[in-house]
Amino acid sequence: MNKKHLVTLIKKENLQIMRDPSALLIVFILPLLLLFLMGYAVSLDAKNIPLGIISKSDSSHARGLVESFRGSKYFIVTEDKNKEIFMSMIQNNKIKAILEIDGEFGRENSYKIQLLVDATEPNLAGFIQKYVNSIISLWAQQNNIITAYDTKIESRYWFNPPVSSRYFLIPGSIAVILTMIGTLLTSLVIAREWERGTMEAIMATPTSMLEIIIGKIIPYFTLAMGSLLLCFLVACFWYEIPFRGSLLILFLMGAIYLFPALLSGLLISVFTKNQFLAAQISLVSSFLPAFLLSGFLFEIENMPDWLQVLTHVIPARYFVNSIQTLFLAGNVYDIFLISIMAIIVIGTVLFLCVLVKSKKGIE
Repeated sequence: MNKKHLVTLIKKENLQIMRDPSALLIVFILPLLLLFLMGYAVSLDAKNIPLGIISKSDSSHARGLVESFRGSKYFIVTEDKNKEIFMSMIQNNKIKAILEIDGEFGRENSYKIQLLVDATEPNLAGFIQKYVNSIISLWAQQNNIITAYDTKIESRYWFNPPVSSRYFLIPGSIAVILTMIGTLLTSLVIAREWERGTMEAIMATPTSMLEIIIGKIIPYFTLAMGSLLLCFLVACFWYEIPFRGSLLILFLMGAIYLFPALLSGLLISVFTKNQFLAAQISLVSSFLPAFLLSGFLFEIENMPDWLQVLTHVIPARYFVNSIQTLFLAGNVYDIFLISIMAIIVIGTVLFLCVLVKSKKGIE
């Protein structure tokens, strides 16, 4: 490899970046936008759930329990004596659950409550049941109420004490952002070279195909690492997500992960040679799998078996797991080593594909 050729290609690519600020927008503005949406617009927590309460008892205990629900941040309470009205409202999706308090509630140690939940959204139904149980348990504890059916459970939440979806959404979104940036940058920039005819001029120079590939990757690798640093600072200091791992491992993992991300963009550009088509394929082949099949939002174990097998060839699966572990659990080296080996294998395959296809392109 000729170092002079490589340095010249890197300088040329840096000049191209300065002349066309779209790459800088992708690297720095797009991550901030996505982090803002993930932090504020996307939430898997449930709040302000419309709840209908039917209290058939006028006892002080019943009134106290109703007030506990009214004071909760999780529910918006509507009271009525007519159950049919609430049944109609739950069918029309105006409320999500009905809490019915028995007429003998608070008398002779009787505390009968019925909860009817709209389970068309199973996750939300689970949240409702959990929140209702928590409010009732807290109310019973405050009023020193003990029944034969009481079981006291003391819960401790490891790694995510506030039980906030933001704690795993933000670290996971960093992996998705790096995937999109790495793939989009190289796919659009190389495709632009093909459209303008400058790629043929580069290939006509004495530089080897390996030098061209490395010369294209290094400037965008540097930009993407800068984006990783920006995302890390926003996650820690803006969203106050705890970081319990090693910074060195974070940036090492990020650098290794960018290897297949940047190469997949190169491979797309070699095949398409068109910016619009390259952008569309980048979204379909990198962003969507990273978003849907990496474990970022949906548990891989809950997917069909054949889809679980498919996720093993998606690099984001390994990086999402590693970066969430780094933020919330700390340094778990067994996870990191497996992830690094898998990412390197996938990246090597992509590198060979780019090298072979590029050789064919100039023949």
